[in-house]
Amino acid sequence: MSLFSAEGSENDLFVSRTDPDNPFGTHAAFSFELEGKTWPTLEHYFQGMKFTDEAQQEMIRAATTPVLARKLGRKRHKSLRRDWKQVRETVMTRGVYVRFRTYSHLTEELLKTGQKKILENSNFDYFWGCGRDRRGKNRYGEILMKVRAKLREE
Repeated sequence: MSLFSAEGSENDLFVSRTDPDNPFGTHAAFSFELEGKTWPTLEHYFQGMKFTDEAQQEMIRAATTPVLARKLGRKRHKSLRRDWKQVRETVMTRGVYVRFRTYSHLTEELLKTGQKKILENSNFDYFWGCGRDRRGKNRYGEILMKVRAKLREE
């Protein structure tokens, strides 16, 4: 939990990227096809796309858990994409969109959130999450809201 009160945020939806039971998270077990491969979770896909070396991507894709995929993706390998910081949000957005399009019940759940602000509730991640003081960039929450808007238009 955050050190700061969530008061005044009754219209906010807090999600955890790393909770395997949260259908909006990257660790949830909803496989999907992208880049010509089946990815067990969004975390597997995201971590695999960090690398240009197909063997490294395959090792991550074959990881038995999203936690292991994340661990493998965090190792600094010679084939790490040079443009990773520039493309990581695009990669995450593609993965999120394709996964939701693959599972209509996930799309329905996301659309049921209406206009709620979605916050990735990480105390320590100030890029993907909102951080403990809610001043993080919340890029994962922003991606979920953008995908929700696109799905609503379709």
